[in-house]
Amino acid sequence: MPDTPTGIPSVADIRAARERLGERVRDTPVWRWRGDAIERAAGAGTQVFLKLELFQHTGTFKARGAVLNALALSDEQRRRGVTAVSAGNHAVAVAFAARSLGTTAKVVMPKTANPVRVALCSAYGAEVMLVDDVHHAFDDVKRIEREEGRTFIHPFEGELTVLGTATVGYELCNQIENLDAVIVPIGGGGLIAGVACAVKQMQPSCTVYGVEPAGADSMSRSFAAGSPQSIGKVATIADSLGAPYALPYSFGIARRFVDAIVTIPDDAMQRAMGLLFTEMKLAVEPAGAAATAALCGPLRERLAGKRVGVIVCGSNIDLATFARQAIPYQPSVSAP
Repeated sequence: MPDTPTGIPSVADIRAARERLGERVRDTPVWRWRGDAIERAAGAGTQVFLKLELFQHTGTFKARGAVLNALALSDEQRRRGVTAVSAGNHAVAVAFAARSLGTTAKVVMPKTANPVRVALCSAYGAEVMLVDDVHHAFDDVKRIEREEGRTFIHPFEGELTVLGTATVGYELCNQIENLDAVIVPIGGGGLIAGVACAVKQMQPSCTVYGVEPAGADSMSRSFAAGSPQSIGKVATIADSLGAPYALPYSFGIARRFVDAIVTIPDDAMQRAMGLLFTEMKLAVEPAGAAATAALCGPLRERLAGKRVGVIVCGSNIDLATFARQAIPYQPSVSAP
């Protein structure tokens, strides 16, 4: 647990968390993206460094926070097990964390959850409850906590969760020096809070940008209002970024360290999916393409010629959904 008086993790806290996670999570690679396509899309001279969290255990960054929470369980809590509510990636991460630490998980998911993610949860040994909608899901997870004594692991809020995501930024700053900017997707805010906290303390001159789908802009609204806000409806294909509200701890950390937030339409993520697939051979879900979409869209002029870290936050998507959502990239070949 962070020991700073303000509750903001220090670099020493983050380093200790990464050491505690050990080999239970991977140091994901960074890849310098070169070529004509990214130069056209992001601007000539822009140096793009992809932090490839899709190669993390469970396919997303979520494993970091889930495992760190599981490591903090007492013997009695471990005996009783853990629970979570999620449309997918967080549930998968909690199932993985439970198996890694020798406990059990019962996860609640809406029936609309991607079948690949439901299958992954079961493969990691979790008991999966499918419910009609997210409101029923939260009711059920509260009942599980009350009746079975399981510990609830939140998908994006809390010190341990943010401390886990901070290890993404910690690794990135150790892998690439002198970044001018880092772009981070935003769902509930746990990822950007952690990454921004690490980056701003390790490379203070680096600008941190968040990116949200236009149809799930709770953090943008929260920044504008100066307090956590909720939205009445989530309308985006990026279900991993579809949090309907922001919460105090992750919002507070993000507000302190994040420089700006931009929003993007769904079709921008779809085009970025096609670009990443064609040029980098990466099949990512919409959330995993969000930071690339922001780089090639609303942030293009601001970051032209800069050294930019792009968080590819993960990918758990089936082939049929990917084929339906990705807009094929059409390379243009210059005349000789």
